[in-house]
Amino acid sequence: MLEFIAVKIKKPDEVNMILGQSHFIKTVEDIYEALVSSVASIKFGMAFVESSGACKIRSEGNDQELKRIAEDNCSEIAAGHSFIIFIKDAFPINVLNAIKDIPEVCTIYCATANPVEVIVAETRMGRGIMGVIDGEKPKGLESGKDITWRREFLRKIGYKL
Repeated sequence: MLEFIAVKIKKPDEVNMILGQSHFIKTVEDIYEALVSSVASIKFGMAFVESSGACKIRSEGNDQELKRIAEDNCSEIAAGHSFIIFIKDAFPINVLNAIKDIPEVCTIYCATANPVEVIVAETRMGRGIMGVIDGEKPKGLESGKDITWRREFLRKIGYKL
């Protein structure tokens, strides 16, 4: 038996998310520490799907609503050793390297505010993430006007001088 499922991530539009895979129960505490150490004002909730032993969904965060959203999405994805983080008052770019530096983090599937669908494979043994659909298809090549907009936007949000 092998079945593929597309799981739509449910979140507020303005919230960013990071979806990844790890391999150990201490992931929850290590991600918590990495997030609060990277951006003091960050608001977040995260959940981790334990895939051995008790096989629980473990969660932490400093924003109860984002923590609940993470728990709900992890319950829907239900893929072993996956984790999901929802972020406000920061961007994935602010925390991504700190998360990737956690020894038990194996993979980051996406880091985005876009609509996301997670492609999950299910067998008799369990579930695994095959990949993600992150946002929409391209609508053409970038024009001169688009380049100007991109450059102005990056400066407006403080990422370029």
